[in-house]
Formats: sequence, structure tokens, C-alpha cells
Amino acid sequence: MPSAMEGSEVGEEGEILRYEETEDNNVSPTDLSELLKEGTKESHDRAENTQFVKDFLKGRIKKELFKLATVALYFTYSALEEEMDRNKDNPVFAPLYFPLELHRREALVKDLKYFYGEDWKGKIQRSEATQHYVDRIHHVGQHEPELLVAHAYTRYMGDLSGGQVLKKVAQRALKLPSTEQGIQFYVFENISNAQQFKQLYRARMNALDLDKNTKERIVEEANRAFRFNMQVFDELDKIGRSLTEEAQDGGVPVHDGKGDIRKCPYYADKLAGTAAPGCPYHAAVALAKQPLVQLILAACVAVAAGAAAWYIM
Repeated sequence: MPSAMEGSEVGEEGEILRYEETEDNNVSPTDLSELLKEGTKESHDRAENTQFVKDFLKGRIKKELFKLATVALYFTYSALEEEMDRNKDNPVFAPLYFPLELHRREALVKDLKYFYGEDWKGKIQRSEATQHYVDRIHHVGQHEPELLVAHAYTRYMGDLSGGQVLKKVAQRALKLPSTEQGIQFYVFENISNAQQFKQLYRARMNALDLDKNTKERIVEEANRAFRFNMQVFDELDKIGRSLTEEAQDGGVPVHDGKGDIRKCPYYADKLAGTAAPGCPYHAAVALAKQPLVQLILAACVAVAAGAAAWYIM
């Protein structure tokens, strides 16, 4: 599942509200944290406005699609954390190595076990967009480790910011357990204060011994990371459009995926959070499919046919 971007919050109607976090007053415009913040604003905006992210923020997320997003995250973080482990002693990255606090792979394994069962490994595979993202992370980790900062910043800072909003949205929209099963990815058990940790992380980034050219390359790589994320979002959005609406409680679908669902006021009311029942038409169709109801209907048809025949005679 994506992370809502750092420096964002979600209002009651799902719109994204901007806010600025309190940071060290001693930060300089030439510090890496500031260069990244300013240099990725446009990418932030584009990523936030992908259809997948907008739908997610409004709670319009199918469980099957959420599962696929979790799969994409698993492969992405497996690659990222493998390369972080590889470069944990490299001075261009070492100060940002926080495996206990940040690493997400094991949390994602728990989520995949919840969604797919103990044999989850045999049920998942990398998508094309995820593969491109993973390949780039491995290339950076092995050949340009200083650029690993960009990928870590893009993912983890978002996870600790807007990602916490998505956690609540997913839990509510998908009716996940209050025990946080299925959303362990968003749970940072070893970070007691996300705001303070993010300030520490930025301070560590700013203390890296990097020249101007390297900082510019890191900003460029961060924008590249956003593009990879957007490609994954677009891929998920295309898959989502091919999925039919999932059955609600009781197994009665609220919509069959044909036509404009907004034309069914009962479904619209349900999206708005009221207690209105499902769409009568689709409820009637679903009811007619029940074996007992079909038997009764068949008997009625037979009686009616007999009566009609008798009348004609």
C-alpha cells in the first residue's frame, strides 16, 4: 500500500490538507533535508493526485487491491533493506541505518501471512512496475550507494507521516481487526515519537559529508523514486478497474460493476456512512439466486401456467 506523502493530512471528505511540521530553526536552505523537501514538491503533488491514492484516501479500496499493494511493498522493502544492510558501514549511508526502528520487511511478512496464509510465498509475485523499482534500488545500492539516501527518505519519512493516516483508512474501510492484523506495515513499535524521530533523521541527513553535486543527484534520485511509486500506483489502479465490487456482509454485492454506481442512491448513502440498506435492485437479484427462492418461483410459475392453460381451454 502506498504511503501518503510527508507533510500531508486528510480531511473529513478525503481531501489532502497541507501542513508544515516544526523543524530545527537552524536548518539551512543548502541542507539536504531542505533540498529534498523543496526539490520533490512537484513529485509530491503528482503522486498525491494519482487515482489510486485519491481513492485510497477516500476509503475506496478493495481488499484484493490492498493485498496486491502489500505484495508490491514487500518486494520493494526487501530490496531496499537488503541494500541498506549491504551499506550499513558505508559513510555515505551509515548514519541513516536504523534497522530496529525502520525496517518494514518483517512487518510486511506478517501482513502477507494474514492475507494469504502460511504458504503466502507461493501465492505472490512481482508486478512489472515493482520489478523496475526493485531493479533500480539494487543498482543504486551496489553502484551508487550515496543515492540510497533518496530511496530511504522517500519511503520511510512518508510511512511515518501520511502513512499513519492510511493505516486508519485501511482499517476502517476493509474492516480489519482492531489488533492491527493486516496493517503491521504501518506500525512502528520501536518509535515512540514519530515527530522527534523524523527530526533526528533529517539532522543525520544534513550531517552527511556530501558535496553540492552529490546532493543534487540525491534530489534527482528522490524524484525518480516518486516516479517508480507512481508507476506502481497506476498499475494498481488499472488492476482495480478490472475487479468487480466485493461482496458486503451477508454476501450481497452492492453493485455489479456495470454502469455508474452513483446512480444508485442507496449505495451513495452507504458510502456516506449512513445506515441505508443495499440497492433494492441488486438485493432482489441476489435474493432470486438463492436455491429455496428459485424453487418457490418455479412452483409459482408452474401454477400460473396451469391456471392460464385452464383459462384458455
